Amino acid sequence: MIKFLSDRLKLQGVKVGSTTGYMAGIMDKLVPEARKQGFYPDCVVSSTEVPEGRPAPYMCYENAYPHECLPPEPYGKIGDTIADIQEGLNAGMWTIGLTKSGNEVGLSWDEINEADPFVVNLAIEKAAKKLGNAGAHYIADGIWDCIPILEDINSRILAGEIPNSQLSKPKSIMV
Repeated sequence: MIKFLSDRLKLQGVKVGSTTGYMAGIMDKLVPEARKQGFYPDCVVSSTEVPEGRPAPYMCYENAYPHECLPPEPYGKIGDTIADIQEGLNAGMWTIGLTKSGNEVGLSWDEINEADPFVVNLAIEKAAKKLGNAGAHYIADGIWDCIPILEDINSRILAGEIPNSQLSKPKSIMV
């Protein structure tokens, strides 16, 4: 799914970056694997390449700067942890928190498919609450839900909203 979203965004001229808590040496091995699966981020920044990792904004800034993507207001951060959301907010970006596919739910796809749907839904609701309380502007089950959210963010940007303004109070959308 990340390949689909990334490809669609790149067709629209959007740069796609990645931030990670993994050390740069580990990413040197993981990035080629991601490329084999068709995901080609424009920039990858590891926490070991900046003065401080999440929730500090430095990895987001480092992703944006080479592509002349500053100031950060028209940009977004998609993540599945509270630290991801805080990182995006601290960078002044729009944030989307992922629940079902994320660390806050903490289940593999096999576990999700085998578990009682009620239990899975409770875990998703709990994750949504945590990410929303962290300040996420939007909440989605997974990356597959992000295109309509990004379209909404674009509409809000065109209307003059910026993510840290009074106009842009967190707006949780379950897609």
